[in-house]
Amino acid sequence: MLPKHLFVSSGDGALYDTRAADWSKAAPLRATYSRHVAEIKTAADFKACLRAGAHAWPGGYPLYFVTHSGAAFSFDAAKSEAREIILALLSGDKQSDWLVVALETNFEDSDLICDHSGKPIESAYGEESES
Repeated sequence: MLPKHLFVSSGDGALYDTRAADWSKAAPLRATYSRHVAEIKTAADFKACLRAGAHAWPGGYPLYFVTHSGAAFSFDAAKSEAREIILALLSGDKQSDWLVVALETNFEDSDLICDHSGKPIESAYGEESES
């Protein structure tokens, strides 16, 4: 939970300090605090995606992470393994199975499974499984 004086803009995902006079006209403390980015290059990108949530806006489409090796990670798996993912991003280790490189939308793949947890990743338009 953020302190009361900090504000995250729902428009651009930037973090602002509201204690300053004319804070809305000032530069943000962090421009990409809570935002979805397709290509994840840094630990800050990854954390911003986590903060922005598991669904795209607008549209509410379900999102998932993709690793350098092509594995799919659900938001829950990425949250639970954030430390490992951040360490891989900081080191740039392309051999690491934790190196997350992208955020994707699952439009129709109702068979997409999280490669870490083994649980299904929600799809926007795919058929419901009968399990």
